[in-house]
Amino acid sequence: MGRLRADLVCGIGLLTRMPVGWLAHDGLPYSMTRSIWCWPLVGGGAGACGGLLYAGLLWLGIAALPAAGLGVGMLLLACGGLHEDGLADMADGCGGGQDRARKLEIMRDSRVGSYGVMAVVIALLVRVTALAAMPGAMAIMAMSVAGALARAVMVVVLWRLPPARSDGLASSMAALPGYALVACMGLAGLCATVLLPLPRATLACAVAIGTAVIMCLFARRQIGGQTGDVLGATAVVTECAILAALS
Repeated sequence: MGRLRADLVCGIGLLTRMPVGWLAHDGLPYSMTRSIWCWPLVGGGAGACGGLLYAGLLWLGIAALPAAGLGVGMLLLACGGLHEDGLADMADGCGGGQDRARKLEIMRDSRVGSYGVMAVVIALLVRVTALAAMPGAMAIMAMSVAGALARAVMVVVLWRLPPARSDGLASSMAALPGYALVACMGLAGLCATVLLPLPRATLACAVAIGTAVIMCLFARRQIGGQTGDVLGATAVVTECAILAALS
């Protein structure tokens, strides 16, 4: 139970802005790499928050488009814009850098450039408009599944690519426990098959797999591996792709 509690503290604390002080306790066996098994649960929960708000606003008579905007806003609030920040940094680095070293340098810069702004705007537009095309009940399921699969794809990128730099959190998570990796994939797949009809679940999983392959190939070619920004960008791109497919 101590390890379970420690993993939830690490997973929730890393991927969201939810308070985890009530779960934390001195002496717990904390391990960020071991916590990857719960990342789909955390992502699914964050997605469900956005989907529930959207469905509730529809029930109150709010039009679909502003309701979807507020629903996606709830998702950003829950995660603190963490993944969108990674997307912006990766877009700036890969769009403005001429070589690997320069791209990594730009990605580390806290300032956001034109490529980053455009990437985030497009990502928000895709999610808002895809959500607005769904009825409330479907949106809750779709947002949950997209959130769970997106975090599983993050783990796939972390597993398949070497660190692009020697420092940073992502570089310290190169060796993932096999059982945690299997549990992560299993929970993400289970979430999709339980919450969606089989054809839609299959579609969502296929899109997630395709996105994982594309992001791995792109990151390897651009910067030679993964960073925290790459993982954040992966989560956003995967959510966009799954929600668009399910819409």
